[in-house]
Amino acid sequence: MKLFLKDHRALVAVYALQLLAVSGVYWLDGYRDGYVVLYAGLLSGCLLAGYLLVRFLTHRSFYACLEQDGAMDAFKEVEPRTPLSESLYRLLKKQYRAYVTEINAQQYKITRHLQFISQWVHQMKTPVSVIHLLVQDSDDSRFVAVGDEVDRLRKGLDLVLYTTRLDGFAQDFMVEKLELEALVRSVVSEQKRLFIRSKVFPRMQFPSGERLFIATDEKWLSFALTQVLTNAVRYTTKENANLTLRAYRRDEETVLEISDEGVGIPASDVPRVFEAYFTGENGRNFRESTGMGLYLVKQICDQLGHRVEIESAVMEGTTIRIRFGGRRTETLQGSKEV
Repeated sequence: MKLFLKDHRALVAVYALQLLAVSGVYWLDGYRDGYVVLYAGLLSGCLLAGYLLVRFLTHRSFYACLEQDGAMDAFKEVEPRTPLSESLYRLLKKQYRAYVTEINAQQYKITRHLQFISQWVHQMKTPVSVIHLLVQDSDDSRFVAVGDEVDRLRKGLDLVLYTTRLDGFAQDFMVEKLELEALVRSVVSEQKRLFIRSKVFPRMQFPSGERLFIATDEKWLSFALTQVLTNAVRYTTKENANLTLRAYRRDEETVLEISDEGVGIPASDVPRVFEAYFTGENGRNFRESTGMGLYLVKQICDQLGHRVEIESAVMEGTTIRIRFGGRRTETLQGSKEV
């Protein structure tokens, strides 16, 4: 309605000027009867009002479509009743078809590209695994260096693979009940080469006599924890530093904290650390930073229904806290198996 009134303001203004001009001409010509002038103006005003009413009724769906925001297919609700609305309807329909065709073509290209990347990563992981098997039992310093680089290469491939799979998360996860301590110990054990190379000592603190169970996807959460551990070690510059992994219950939640003794994050960078490709001040000092690790951690935790928080102080360390909601977490009392 507002758009209709705005569109016809000029018409009403021109009508009013035309009525005044005609009345003025008759007045100057000697016709001074004001009642006749008012009667003529009333008749012409009724005709104008009737015209506007008919035009509004025939173009109502047309104007309603134009007043909508964001909906690309809103024109489908238009009921063309006039030549103007019919022409506009055909134009919008043609453009919409072209738009959908282009979007589908681009989506197809993106899907093919992601499929290629995923296939390529899988193909590259095979020779990486073979190289790892060849050098893992050798004490030669050269083979140890090769093993370290292979480990970094494998993590890089995993980063690419999980990034490409993130958009299809709903088709690639399975929630199950897992014991948190067993999951954390498994992830830490897989990173033992990284801890040894960086001279960082992981310390695990889990409640005695209480087994904490969470509902999550093991594969995705393990990858997220790997990213957190890798970041913690990467930004720890001093030797013989500790990396503390602590789990506990808080109200209806199970909480996992991972605290390092690294360089910390400037306060100005903390609000943005979960953004994609954001490296901040530390990224300029540590060239291996990609800005994708914590972004993926946040995205994965959001998809799994977990909450991730971060606290950091420069030159004191960083704490990543993952909260597993009460509805998805159970606690079984009993003896703890080690």
